[in-house]
Amino acid sequence: MRLFVFLSKNANPKVEYYSRFSPSPLSIKQFLDFGRDNACEKTSYMFLRKELPVRLANTMREVNLLPDNLLSQPSTRLVQKWYMQSFVELLEYENRGPEDPHALNDFLDALIEIRNRHNDVVPTMAQGVIEYKEKFGFDPFVSSNIQYFLDRFYTNRISFRMLINQHTLLFGNDTNPAHPKHIGSIDPNCNVSEVVTDAYETAKMLCEQYYMVAPELKIAEFNAKAPGKPIQVVYVPSHLLHMLFELFKNSMRATVELYESRSEELPPVTVLVTLGKEDLSIKISDRGGGVPLRKIDRLFNYMYSTAPTPSLGPKRAVPLAGFGYGLPISRLYARYFQGDLKLYSMEGVGTDAVIYLKALSSESFERLPVFNKSAWRHYQTSAEADDWSNPSSEPRDTSKYKANP
Repeated sequence: MRLFVFLSKNANPKVEYYSRFSPSPLSIKQFLDFGRDNACEKTSYMFLRKELPVRLANTMREVNLLPDNLLSQPSTRLVQKWYMQSFVELLEYENRGPEDPHALNDFLDALIEIRNRHNDVVPTMAQGVIEYKEKFGFDPFVSSNIQYFLDRFYTNRISFRMLINQHTLLFGNDTNPAHPKHIGSIDPNCNVSEVVTDAYETAKMLCEQYYMVAPELKIAEFNAKAPGKPIQVVYVPSHLLHMLFELFKNSMRATVELYESRSEELPPVTVLVTLGKEDLSIKISDRGGGVPLRKIDRLFNYMYSTAPTPSLGPKRAVPLAGFGYGLPISRLYARYFQGDLKLYSMEGVGTDAVIYLKALSSESFERLPVFNKSAWRHYQTSAEADDWSNPSSEPRDTSKYKANP
């Protein structure tokens, strides 16, 4: 432990050094071309031993801009410790050339250990936010900064794991026999409707466990690019599955809870998959009663979560259960490769959730946070008075404005 503390202190100048570099975003096409045509472990090693510390350092510097009251929470400090430990371990390969006969195997083992260490980053950071809220309450300005930070922090984590997974799947023993045609974690011919069905079946099973019933699924496709052909895209199926599962879970819960006291049959959840020249879009529609307009933004806000505080015990069945982070994290997955996730709701009727992805893998570049002056200024700007009128809680006395009779 003392050795680690010593190394951590010596690593701080290195964190500052690496944070001066911007991450190098890659496109899905670049990931694919490298893995398919010229996958060279030495080339990947040379890139990752610099790129991974850069991405870690950028987010580690930004963590320090959070309020001290949040940084002092036990869970937040634990996450910081994990990041510093991983950064220190990566520094061991800074000047270790690929000609070292053990370097590549040692690096592979280190990446797997680092990835496993970071498995619980999302729920642990969420627990830190809960600890902060319980002690200090809700402050709109602090909430805005935390929202800004967590979007960037979790996006960084998605990208970090993407790089590690590609390397370990291509050059390690992490091969997936169920998907031999995948290039790392990427499916060159990802059949979107099949992933939709897989996500639906998983959510349906969960829904039936809780409610003993689940709405049916109806899928339709519209391929404007190649009429009559199944819609396929070059994408990471696990990312798409994550988004779809979360949306199905929400749609099913809303539908079942709205109709549980009615004698009517459950309306199905309908999905429309479309492919155009630029966008691949997936619309999930339900008749679950919808959400008021004022609450839509809150569904993506980490500080507004009304979910019960979950247990962070060793036997956690569903990693994000109880934190209310499903939607905001899903939107980050969509935005990671230049897509988006939007909700359109009609209160009293239902909700349409639309996932937008890039149709071309060459345009699907990583969207990565960069620690720079613009990011720094975001945390320093003080809260200002709103320049739009706000309704008061009490009706205003307008008698003094009445005209004389």
